[in-house]
Amino acid sequence: MMLSSKVLKEIQELRVAWRRQNFHYTSEQSRRYEELKQLRRKIVQQFYKDDRVWIGPSNLSKPLN
Repeated sequence: MMLSSKVLKEIQELRVAWRRQNFHYTSEQSRRYEELKQLRRKIVQQFYKDDRVWIGPSNLSKPLN
């Protein structure tokens, strides 16, 4: 299984290529993007299962003391 950071980096590279190619993927790029999306979803689901995701109120408005 790929690391989450590597999946995100490859997704970002595909998005850059998509922009350069006039907002179109080749069939190979499209297939790879779908694979990476599914892999990323599995990784995030595992984060939720392992209780590694913050679920609660935002602390942005609270002062740092």
